[in-house]
Amino acid sequence: MDEQLLQAGLENFNLPHDVVKLPSEGRYYKSKKKSVKVGYLTAADENFIVNAGQNNSDMFVLSLIRNKLYEPELKPEELLPGDVETILLQLRTSSFGPEYHLILNDPKTNKPFDHIDIIDEINFKPLTDMPDENGHFTTTLPKSGVEIKLRLLTYAELMEINSISDSYPSNRVAPVVTTRLLKQIVSIDNNSDRMFISSFVNNMLIMDSKYIKNFLKDRQPSLDLKRIAKAPSGEKVSYEITFGVEFFRPFF
Repeated sequence: MDEQLLQAGLENFNLPHDVVKLPSEGRYYKSKKKSVKVGYLTAADENFIVNAGQNNSDMFVLSLIRNKLYEPELKPEELLPGDVETILLQLRTSSFGPEYHLILNDPKTNKPFDHIDIIDEINFKPLTDMPDENGHFTTTLPKSGVEIKLRLLTYAELMEINSISDSYPSNRVAPVVTTRLLKQIVSIDNNSDRMFISSFVNNMLIMDSKYIKNFLKDRQPSLDLKRIAKAPSGEKVSYEITFGVEFFRPFF
């Protein structure tokens, strides 16, 4: 992508834009911004979308948002995944309208059918538990009984973790789970020493590891992307909206 295009989102804060409310409500950012300015897709962005490769949707997402996020205090890499998806949803609906065409499979006849989803009707998931002033959550692990302070991971951090497996030889086990835990854990019984946390993580029981995964998943501010369609046979079909190059591609 052209360097000038990449910098547009960092410089042109007064260009035409929408104001997008974030599911995180800014609780996890220093700026505490509850909403952000998001520009409209242009012909230059169309060049990028048409020529984007299929192999790295995450880099496509970050590059696109870097160009369209008109906020000097927020970088795309620092955003939570749910906020990233909300911005992508706004970019698509503001440029192409709310209709999203999909091909689903009828479970009764095993035949494909066309379905149109109205994606501007997608809502935020309800949240019942909020973080402290630093964006952290405190809980007690069920097996070890220690008090643990946790943080949500950014979109870029999740990208980094997901890429670990690709960098490891096929005959070696990639430390995906332990790397994720090391990034999520802020302190254990008020001890924030990283060597101590690393040792604890390597010996953590699976029950505690699974608890942390589910605990943070339930507190992740995001869109409710689970949808239901009615097939021609009358059967209900569950599916989920996904983001990436193909989310924008059908128009080109």
